[in-house]
Amino acid sequence: MNKQENVQVMQISEQENVQVVQQMYTAFGEGNLSSLLHLVADDVEWSIAKSEYSSQTGTYIGHEQVVQVLTSVGDLELQQLQPQEIISQGEQVVVIGHALGRLRSTNHAVEYDWVHVFNLRDSKIMRFRAFFSR
Repeated sequence: MNKQENVQVMQISEQENVQVVQQMYTAFGEGNLSSLLHLVADDVEWSIAKSEYSSQTGTYIGHEQVVQVLTSVGDLELQQLQPQEIISQGEQVVVIGHALGRLRSTNHAVEYDWVHVFNLRDSKIMRFRAFFSR
């Protein structure tokens, strides 16, 4: 394979990775955990950085732990998760976005920016990291 063919294959792979990530956001938005888990490797590493709004800080391994994190009801009721920019290079996809919600305990509206970093292999999410502005 020459250099141009290699670049074309990489571009196709990056496009496929972006599509997988977009499908993950769609499944999450619809509350479809089955579809979301289909896009995630069995031994996925799912990490959530410290945030003033999330009690699910930490690293979780595998489908079972990811489901526990995604279905646990914390103080934050997420109303909108808005991906605003997607950057892809090789096996990594970075999504920059904004979130709107409210705190159940006080009913106060909250909003914050976030960054999600995905590492993919063979069209599966192998690693997910979430970072928050607050």
